Amino acid sequence: MKMKRNAIFGLVGLLIILVVASGCISSSSTPNENASGGPPEDKGYGKGVGEDVDVSTLPAENLSQDEMAAILYMREEEKLARDVYLTLYNETGLTVFRNIEKSEETHMDMVLSLIEKYNLTDPVEGLGIGEFASPEMESLYNELVERGKTSKLEALKVGAYIEELDIKDLNEWLEKVDNQDIRVVFENLRKGSENHLRAFVNNIEKNGEKYSPVILSEEEYSEIVGPN
Repeated sequence: MKMKRNAIFGLVGLLIILVVASGCISSSSTPNENASGGPPEDKGYGKGVGEDVDVSTLPAENLSQDEMAAILYMREEEKLARDVYLTLYNETGLTVFRNIEKSEETHMDMVLSLIEKYNLTDPVEGLGIGEFASPEMESLYNELVERGKTSKLEALKVGAYIEELDIKDLNEWLEKVDNQDIRVVFENLRKGSENHLRAFVNNIEKNGEKYSPVILSEEEYSEIVGPN
C-alpha cells in the first residue's frame, strides 16, 4: 500500500512538472508582435494615434471663424494626402503608399466627425480622386502627382513633402483654435503625420539618399525624425 501511494505521488509530481514545462515552452515560443517598440514604418500610424478619438464625448463649443476655416481646410488637406498616396501607389506599387493612404482615410474621417458635429458643409463630399473644392488644392495635387510619377524615389520625396506640409499647417492652426475637440483631433493628426514623415524618410534612406526638410526648419525636423 505504501509503495502504491508513493507511486501515485510520484506520478502526480511528474504531471505537475510536465504542465509547468509546457507553459514555459508555450510562452517562450510565442513571438512578440510589438518587439520593435513602435508602429511598423510602412503603416506610419501608431496604436492610439487618433484611433480612439470620439468628438461626441467632448463639449460642443462656439466656433470662431478661424476654427471653422481650420476644420474645412484640414478636411481638404487630408484628402490631398490620401488621393496623392493612392495615385502614387498605383503608379509605383510601393507598399508604404498603400498603408499610409489607409491612415489618411482615417484622418479624413476624424475631421469629418467635426464637420458633422458642428453641422458644417463638407467641402469634398461627392468628389472623386484628385477633385477638390479649392482650385489651389487641386493644382497642388496635379503638381505632386506629376513629380511622383518620375521615379519611385521622387514619389517617396513627395510623400515626405506632404507630411511636412501637414505638420506645418496643423501647427499654425493649433495656434488659432482653442475648442477642446478640435485641438484633440488636430493634435492626433499631427502625431500621425509625424509617424508618416518618419516612414517616408526611412524609405528614402533605404534607397540610398539623404532627405533634407523642404518646409520644416532643421530644428523642427530633427525633433521629429532625428538629427539630419
